[in-house]
Amino acid sequence: MKFIIDNWYLIFVALASGGMLLWPVLKNASGGTLNPAGAVQLINREKAVVIDVCEAEEFAAGHVGGAKNVPLGQLEERLPAVVKNKALPVVLVCASGARSNRAVAIAKKLGYENAQSLAGGLKAWREASLPVEKA
Repeated sequence: MKFIIDNWYLIFVALASGGMLLWPVLKNASGGTLNPAGAVQLINREKAVVIDVCEAEEFAAGHVGGAKNVPLGQLEERLPAVVKNKALPVVLVCASGARSNRAVAIAKKLGYENAQSLAGGLKAWREASLPVEKA
């Protein structure tokens, strides 16, 4: 106990450094690393395919313009039919970014190495004042 009292600053430094190591993980918990501006560049310059992994009702309520709806539960079966060229960049989108992060893992397992998740999902897309289509 005397050691802890005498060296409280060492404990504080250890906890602070641990917190700084965890910060990037916690910060990106809600989505991927691709921001809306980066997604627009991929779509315009590299002809990226946008896949919305929301359920059909969510997709009908609003989605990124030109996005194709493949719900997360059906992604493994339907993605190869929707995106035949595995070299094309694939931008995966959902409402908040959590499902699209899981979708990236599935897409990479299927061989889509250029699959990325939109950080913040459709919410971030709307906040960036980018167009949203409704079905």
